[in-house]
Amino acid sequence: MILRSFEIMKNSFPVIILSLCLLLACSNEELTTDPTPPDEPVDMPTEPIDHTTDDIYGDIRNISSIYYVAEMGIGWNLGNSFDVRSANKTAWGNPLPTTANIKAVRDFGFETLRIPVTWNYNMQATAPYTIDPNYLNRVQEIVEAGLRQSMHVIINTHHDDWIRPTDADLVEVSARLSSLWTQVATHFADYGDKLIFEVMNEPRLIDSPQEWLGGTTEGRSVVNQFIQVSLDAIRTTGGKNENRQVMVSTYAASTVPAAFDDMIIPDDPNLIISIHSYFPWSFTGNDNGPNIWGTDSEKSQLDSELDRIRQKWVVEQNRPVILGEWGAKNKNNISDRVTYADYYAKAAIERDMVPIVWDDGGDFGLFNRNSNIWNFRQIAQVIVNAGQ
Repeated sequence: MILRSFEIMKNSFPVIILSLCLLLACSNEELTTDPTPPDEPVDMPTEPIDHTTDDIYGDIRNISSIYYVAEMGIGWNLGNSFDVRSANKTAWGNPLPTTANIKAVRDFGFETLRIPVTWNYNMQATAPYTIDPNYLNRVQEIVEAGLRQSMHVIINTHHDDWIRPTDADLVEVSARLSSLWTQVATHFADYGDKLIFEVMNEPRLIDSPQEWLGGTTEGRSVVNQFIQVSLDAIRTTGGKNENRQVMVSTYAASTVPAAFDDMIIPDDPNLIISIHSYFPWSFTGNDNGPNIWGTDSEKSQLDSELDRIRQKWVVEQNRPVILGEWGAKNKNNISDRVTYADYYAKAAIERDMVPIVWDDGGDFGLFNRNSNIWNFRQIAQVIVNAGQ
């Protein structure tokens, strides 16, 4: 659990002071998956821990977002599942998620579950934009699986490519977003505050020259308006949703300075900033980039990236941060990926930010959802250990 003190912030929060491997040497050619046999757990309790609870309909506690994020712990993404760009949610190679999958992730030590959800293929494209109730119920099944394991659970709008941040699309997209979040918030209205809504994943103008470069002034302005529309829809449903924690992101969830500077945070105390930082992308995601990482200079650069995120949001804006996606794809470089994951997770936690590792079951995959076995157990283990 992430519960370190916020000493650097105490000038900003006068009334809130929280009290809070070396691996076997091998070449990249010799090892493509985790060398640990899947039936031999690493640093795991000898007796399983019972995390189950029936208290999924708890209260919305009167605590600040800062305190709330501090209790969330290390997170894991159920990627390339409900967020598939198809009505067939197995089209990208993963099986339909099961409660057994979620239990296995929780038993391993992950405390927060992010469930990316694409609604586009299961809702009407025109008003009133009705979501298929069967799809809502299927998402609900996995949400409850996480809540019953005492996990914090996040649901969002993920690959909903109709969310185009342009002035021309503003009215129509706003109406659809408002309808979507009214329906989702109403459907999940009875759940306690361990359920979080993330209004958009990486809101951006897809295939534009500025897609991953912070967008344009117009695009950033429209994203701000989409955030407000979505938040208004959630809050208007009333009840527990009036004070539920909600995640909002910069343009494309980007760390580019323009995306940071132009984000307008709604006047709402229960908001969490959502940022994605696969830093440096040359190592983490570029197939043609280096497959080694871990020099003092590289660690220093990552420190600077995370320091900049924290300074902008936690220190200057008094808003907690969730690093909703991060990780490094498999380039047959297990040793360097372990080094990276270990350093990244610890560095994020030291800066009071919740790291939720991206697991797509593919190039970024750690957990085999068919067998409930960790294909890259050592990576998952150093991440979990960082939160203990």
